[in-house]
Amino acid sequence: MNKLIKLKNNNYKPEIDGLRAIAVIAVIINHFNKEILPSGYLGVDIFFVISGFVITSSISSRENKNFGSFLIGFYERRIKRLFPALIFYVLLISILICFFNPNPSVSLKTGFSSLFGLSNLYLLKISTDYFAQSTLFNSFTHTWSLAVEEQFYFIFPILIWFSGYAKKEKN
Repeated sequence: MNKLIKLKNNNYKPEIDGLRAIAVIAVIINHFNKEILPSGYLGVDIFFVISGFVITSSISSRENKNFGSFLIGFYERRIKRLFPALIFYVLLISILICFFNPNPSVSLKTGFSSLFGLSNLYLLKISTDYFAQSTLFNSFTHTWSLAVEEQFYFIFPILIWFSGYAKKEKN
């Protein structure tokens, strides 16, 4: 019974994890065989919507005193959640790429730009088609979606604060 009360207080919704799983499975199936699930990449869009819902729910459940503490708290939670795994992944894969790829520069630059949430812009700059054959050898191509999410996180809390939602204003 205490566990149920704790879940309600944290606003944890297990069905959200189910939706996340469906989105991830759709993307994985699409990457392995586009003919089985041709629109499986839409799982990324589903994941974006879920992320927006979860972030907004998180904001609404917190007490926000002023704009500065709201922004610092928001970015601190995102950094603690995203960057340890991203840094580990980029370092490990970069080392492995150097051993196995005779020309690792594009992959390494993509990985480096992903650390700053800019891999989507870097890939756009070098005009890489996400579905092109050449992207199969870039282990960081998929970080474009994380970059989009990080750029969203840069703008979203500011919009939420000035809309009054984070301050819990009625109007």
